[in-house]
Amino acid sequence: MHIVVNEDLKAYIDPLTPDEHDALERSLLAEGCRDALVLWGDVLVDGHNRYGICQKHGIPFQTLQSTLFTSMEDVHLWMIDQHLGRRSVSDFQRGVLALRKREILNDRRLKAAPPVGPGSTAPAFETTDASTPAAPATTEPLKSREDIAKAARLSSSQVVLIEKIQKQAAPEVVAAVKSGAISLNAAAAVATLPEQEQVAAAQGGKELLRQAAKRVRESKKRAPVDEAQDSAEDSVAALKARVTELEAENAKLRAQLATLMG
Repeated sequence: MHIVVNEDLKAYIDPLTPDEHDALERSLLAEGCRDALVLWGDVLVDGHNRYGICQKHGIPFQTLQSTLFTSMEDVHLWMIDQHLGRRSVSDFQRGVLALRKREILNDRRLKAAPPVGPGSTAPAFETTDASTPAAPATTEPLKSREDIAKAARLSSSQVVLIEKIQKQAAPEVVAAVKSGAISLNAAAAVATLPEQEQVAAAQGGKELLRQAAKRVRESKKRAPVDEAQDSAEDSVAALKARVTELEAENAKLRAQLATLMG
């Protein structure tokens, strides 16, 4: 049997810890693979860890063809929803999954939108007969940050942090927040640094990352004070300059008055 392991799908799966992998391996060796691996065509949808262990040890397994999907997008959405419902998935990963779900649903909505303008022709869609299974009902768009937060069971502020980390953080910092070495807040703070500084902090380990995040926060706290001080200094300088101008004008007037009276 030919089974395809899609790398894009594997990206939705958090790797097992060594202890979890060892426990699953012992179970499969002792009891065999009792649950069928789920396929869509020849693409492996569910059971990636079991499949890898079964391949390694030559353990027989059964497969089950899913009737839920009509496209790879359906598969992606199903896997995202499965992982969003699991408690073991970290806050960061849930946020990333919810943002990815928004992208897929937005792309699907744009593709399905009717053409606009004169001379436009309807896009070609694959037709299905009555026996084609319906796609999963996970097509409600995530229109706002609040929708994303609800889907990921996070707060809107956490979603903002995750978006910042995705856009600005070096891969080493992303790996650190994925592993739990630093918090979302700390990772978002470190992500504002130049990339070389981010990488150096990540390579220095958890403590160096925390120190870098602390420096960023402290610099932000100092900024308003520095700005206020600069503003006050500018005001004092302006007042001194005005006093000097007025003194010069007074001296000029006194000289003119002395001439008139002389």
